[in-house]
Amino acid sequence: MAKRGDKTDEAPIEAMGFEAALAELEAVVDKLESGGVDLEAAIALYARGTALKQHCEAKLKTAQERIEKIALAADGSVAAKPAEIE
Repeated sequence: MAKRGDKTDEAPIEAMGFEAALAELEAVVDKLESGGVDLEAAIALYARGTALKQHCEAKLKTAQERIEKIALAADGSVAAKPAEIE
C-alpha cells in the first residue's frame, strides 16, 4: 500500500501544462532515486513518470511546430517558414 506522500494520482496528466508536468516528473524521479518507497509504490511512480515524460515530449513537439523562423528572400521580402529544429 502506498504511503500518503507517495500518492501518484493527484491530477490527470492530460490536463497539465508543460511546467506542471515537468515539476511532477522531477518529483517522481527524486522519490524513485531516494529509495524510500515500497515496490508497489515504485512501480506506480515509474508508470506515472513514464506518462509524464511522454506528455512533456508531446508538449515540446507541439511548441516546436509552432515556432517559425523569419527568412529574408533573395528579392528582399521577408517570409516566415517552419523552423528546422531537431
